[in-house]
Amino acid sequence: MNLEEVVIERGALTLSYGDHVATLSGARLRAACRCAECAALARRGTPVVADDDVAVVDLAPVGAYAAQLRFSDGHERGIYPWVYLGALARAGG
Repeated sequence: MNLEEVVIERGALTLSYGDHVATLSGARLRAACRCAECAALARRGTPVVADDDVAVVDLAPVGAYAAQLRFSDGHERGIYPWVYLGALARAGG
């Protein structure tokens, strides 16, 4: 699957792969953050729980391999590789 387009729509991330489109909610993406702080929480058995109304408010490319997402709750430390976003999309968002 080759990623063709990424759009922020109503606080969610919509990924287009040719004839397949997947939408990942802001809450799902926030809970899936793998930054050092969120990974440490998960290792301690307290994974990130995001409110349902958490929204993606901005996206900044990180080279050609990833995006840094900024969320409405102020979190902006996570780097989301395109491959990781594709895996989340295939897993049902």
